[in-house]
Amino acid sequence: MQFVRLFTGDDGQSHFEDMDASAEGGYFFETLPVTGLVLKNDPATHLGDFHTAPRRQYCITLAGSAEIRVGDGTSRTFVAGDVFLAEDVTGQGHTLVPDNWARAFVHID
Repeated sequence: MQFVRLFTGDDGQSHFEDMDASAEGGYFFETLPVTGLVLKNDPATHLGDFHTAPRRQYCITLAGSAEIRVGDGTSRTFVAGDVFLAEDVTGQGHTLVPDNWARAFVHID
Protein backbone atom coordinates (compact mmCIF):
# COMPACT_ATOMS: atom_id res chain seq x y z
CA MET A 1 0.00 0.00 0.00
CA GLN A 2 1.22 3.48 -0.87
CA PHE A 3 0.49 6.21 1.65
CA VAL A 4 1.55 9.52 0.10
CA ARG A 5 1.16 13.24 0.71
CA LEU A 6 0.80 15.52 -2.33
CA PHE A 7 1.73 19.08 -1.32
CA THR A 8 2.81 22.45 -2.70
CA GLY A 9 6.46 23.29 -2.07
CA ASP A 10 8.08 26.70 -1.68
CA ASP A 11 8.72 26.58 -5.45
CA GLY A 12 4.97 26.63 -6.20
CA GLN A 13 5.04 23.10 -7.60
CA SER A 14 3.41 19.96 -6.26
CA HIS A 15 5.59 17.26 -4.74
CA PHE A 16 5.15 13.75 -3.35
CA GLU A 17 6.12 12.74 0.18
CA ASP A 18 5.87 9.16 1.43
CA MET A 19 4.03 8.99 4.74
CA ASP A 20 4.57 6.48 7.52
CA ALA A 21 1.94 3.74 7.16
CA SER A 22 3.19 1.78 10.16
CA ALA A 23 1.29 1.46 13.43
CA GLU A 24 3.80 3.90 14.93
CA GLY A 25 3.17 6.52 12.22
CA GLY A 26 0.22 8.06 14.03
CA TYR A 27 -2.22 7.99 11.10
CA PHE A 28 -3.93 4.69 11.77
CA PHE A 29 -6.27 3.82 14.65
CA GLU A 30 -6.96 7.54 15.15
CA THR A 31 -10.34 9.16 14.71
CA LEU A 32 -10.02 12.09 12.33
CA PRO A 33 -12.61 14.85 11.98
CA VAL A 34 -13.98 14.88 8.42
CA THR A 35 -16.45 17.14 6.69
CA GLY A 36 -17.56 14.90 3.83
CA LEU A 37 -17.19 11.70 1.87
CA VAL A 38 -17.64 11.45 -1.89
CA LEU A 39 -17.53 8.17 -3.81
CA LYS A 40 -16.78 8.53 -7.52
CA ASN A 41 -16.34 6.21 -10.47
CA ASP A 42 -16.59 8.65 -13.40
CA PRO A 43 -13.81 8.72 -16.03
CA ALA A 44 -12.36 12.02 -14.65
CA THR A 45 -11.00 12.86 -18.11
CA HIS A 46 -11.18 16.59 -17.30
CA LEU A 47 -8.21 16.27 -14.92
CA GLY A 48 -5.51 15.77 -17.58
CA ASP A 49 -4.34 19.40 -17.39
CA PHE A 50 -2.50 20.81 -14.39
CA HIS A 51 -4.92 21.53 -11.56
CA THR A 52 -4.82 21.90 -7.80
CA ALA A 53 -6.78 19.90 -5.26
CA PRO A 54 -10.10 21.62 -4.52
CA ARG A 55 -9.56 21.17 -0.76
CA ARG A 56 -7.46 19.13 1.67
CA GLN A 57 -8.68 15.59 1.22
CA TYR A 58 -7.65 12.00 1.39
CA CYS A 59 -8.14 10.03 -1.80
CA ILE A 60 -8.49 6.28 -1.44
CA THR A 61 -8.29 4.25 -4.64
CA LEU A 62 -10.98 1.56 -4.55
CA ALA A 63 -10.46 0.04 -8.03
CA GLY A 64 -8.60 0.77 -11.23
CA SER A 65 -5.69 3.18 -11.15
CA ALA A 66 -4.67 6.82 -11.45
CA GLU A 67 -1.30 8.17 -12.55
CA ILE A 68 -0.47 11.53 -10.97
CA ARG A 69 2.33 13.67 -12.39
CA VAL A 70 3.84 16.78 -10.81
CA GLY A 71 5.70 19.70 -12.39
CA ASP A 72 9.19 18.20 -12.24
CA GLY A 73 7.99 15.18 -14.26
CA THR A 74 7.81 12.77 -11.34
CA SER A 75 4.79 10.48 -11.48
CA ARG A 76 3.20 7.92 -9.18
CA THR A 77 0.52 5.39 -10.05
CA PHE A 78 -2.07 4.64 -7.40
CA VAL A 79 -3.99 1.36 -7.42
CA ALA A 80 -6.63 -0.25 -5.20
CA GLY A 81 -5.72 0.20 -1.54
CA ASP A 82 -3.39 3.16 -2.10
CA VAL A 83 -4.09 6.44 -0.28
CA PHE A 84 -2.88 9.94 -0.95
CA LEU A 85 -3.43 13.11 1.02
CA ALA A 86 -4.03 15.93 -1.46
CA GLU A 87 -2.80 19.19 0.03
CA ASP A 88 -1.61 20.96 -3.12
CA VAL A 89 -4.43 23.51 -3.03
CA THR A 90 -2.22 26.29 -4.41
CA GLY A 91 0.49 26.54 -7.05
CA GLN A 92 0.81 24.70 -10.36
CA GLY A 93 -0.89 21.53 -9.16
CA HIS A 94 -0.70 18.11 -10.76
CA THR A 95 -2.07 16.15 -13.70
CA LEU A 96 -4.02 12.94 -13.47
CA VAL A 97 -4.58 10.07 -15.90
CA PRO A 98 -7.28 7.69 -14.63
CA ASP A 99 -7.90 4.12 -15.79
CA ASN A 100 -11.27 2.75 -14.61
CA TRP A 101 -10.63 4.69 -11.42
CA ALA A 102 -13.09 4.29 -8.54
CA ARG A 103 -12.17 6.34 -5.51
CA ALA A 104 -13.33 7.79 -2.22
CA PHE A 105 -12.58 11.40 -1.37
CA VAL A 106 -12.57 12.11 2.35
CA HIS A 107 -12.79 15.87 2.96
CA ILE A 108 -10.82 17.06 5.99
CA ASP A 109 -10.54 20.36 7.85
